[in-house]
Amino acid sequence: MKAVIYARFSSDKQNESSIEGQLRECMQYAEFNGIQVIGNYIDRAMSAKTDHRPEFQHMIKDSCKNLFDVVLVWKLDRFARNRYDSAYYKNILKKNGVRLVSIKESISQGADGILLEAILEGYAEYYSAELSEKVKRGMTENALKAKANGVRAPFGYYIDGDDKYQIDETLAPIVKEIYSLYLEGKRVKDIAKLMNARGIKNRGYDMNYNSVFRILTNRKYIGEYKFGDIFLPDAIPAIIDKDTFDDVQQRLKNNKKAPAMHRSEDDYLLTTRLFCGKCGAMMVGEIGTSHTQSKYRYYKCNQSKKHKCDKKAVKKDWIEDLVIEEILSLISNDEVIEELSDRIYEMQTEENAAVAVVKNQLSEVEKKLNNLAEAIAQGVFSSTTKKLLDDLEEQKSNLEVELFKTQINHPVLTKEQIQFALYSYRKLDLSSQEGKQQLIDGFVNSIFLYDDRFLITFNYKGQSKTVTFEQVNSSSLTSKGSPKEKERKTPFFFFCRSGGTDEHLGSLTQPWTANPSQTAFAFPLSRGGNP
Repeated sequence: MKAVIYARFSSDKQNESSIEGQLRECMQYAEFNGIQVIGNYIDRAMSAKTDHRPEFQHMIKDSCKNLFDVVLVWKLDRFARNRYDSAYYKNILKKNGVRLVSIKESISQGADGILLEAILEGYAEYYSAELSEKVKRGMTENALKAKANGVRAPFGYYIDGDDKYQIDETLAPIVKEIYSLYLEGKRVKDIAKLMNARGIKNRGYDMNYNSVFRILTNRKYIGEYKFGDIFLPDAIPAIIDKDTFDDVQQRLKNNKKAPAMHRSEDDYLLTTRLFCGKCGAMMVGEIGTSHTQSKYRYYKCNQSKKHKCDKKAVKKDWIEDLVIEEILSLISNDEVIEELSDRIYEMQTEENAAVAVVKNQLSEVEKKLNNLAEAIAQGVFSSTTKKLLDDLEEQKSNLEVELFKTQINHPVLTKEQIQFALYSYRKLDLSSQEGKQQLIDGFVNSIFLYDDRFLITFNYKGQSKTVTFEQVNSSSLTSKGSPKEKERKTPFFFFCRSGGTDEHLGSLTQPWTANPSQTAFAFPLSRGGNP
């Protein structure tokens, strides 16, 4: 697992951890958990109240290049202090297959905030589909002319001054070679290695499985242009002939049916959330081979590989299904959904300042337009009036687009919308990895796995639930191969409070222990999870 560290220091907060301190503790965390740190992004004397941070933006941009799997931060306030900005940028990282881990906080953004993030993610996509007619019109006009519409040119092309795709005569032969190599029987990852050995870069970075695969499947190489419902054949100069392209697609289809040679770490749904109950280290996914040459997948304590912990490995599907069952038990309670809806709705009561500013600007422009319209109605019209009208109309159009984009990033949802989103978790397709991952991402903070039980901490008021393996043995999941039961335990909900404020249980590197200053209430649970 590869990671980068993001560190930030604000000059107006002298009591904050220094850059060097943040880097040191993040490095210690990474070393303890077997994470390879490949680089740092550092903003000095920068406030997290703004996203105009050069290194931060550089990191977000690099997250799409498959360079790293995890971003480590000392605390989440190093990443962002605004809940909506945090949700927005974490969503970008998530879509790029990158996880954010706060080494000092067991919950990366507060219990209900993580659920808000998941809901915002869904509704951001919804609002995006509701683009204004003016935005649509401009992008449609560009598409009808086969213009790039703000996207980067694929490897082998460049975009000219008119936003049109043109063949890069230096790189186009390499595209042809990649297609030829694949048809000759070379594997995708082997082609990537060959390109790297020759020093060939894709946008300045080494080739990998994904970048080569995208080259082999991009229909722009046969001249096709597609944007939304707009499809234009022969609109782009072709690099690959259609017969060659079709042969490659057929070969890719045939190879897809064979055992996968490339497997993502995201197949392990509990990555960065599952921890050893004995030593507190992260448990990582691995693939083993039995004496019959069968493949089996499991989670193993990272310290056991260094012979520093004797925690036994557990089957991947078994522990993942257990966690999913407990989440479903939680969200099947209508009272829980109702309470979550109330709390998340309350978090949105203050309108984002950026939205208010744009709305005020738009209101002023509309007033000027109304005044100008009245003047025209009274017969006041000249070339100056016409220019002023055109300028105001353009300002209004730009502000409407800006307002729309801001509202996408900072949507305020009704309680009904929030409830709908929460109830939709019950309808996820749990036969797919995507559905399972979405459920876990939304509700699970951390799991500490012991020999006889596991402690799961939910993203909901710091709630934790202890599940014994005797309880598991009586469930339908025993067929998946549970660990041997050692001791009979009664499951509990834990609510820990200090001074009336909810505290999060546990940490990412140490098993949870009660704080003498906290008050702990433990209630025996029935199978359904109710006290």
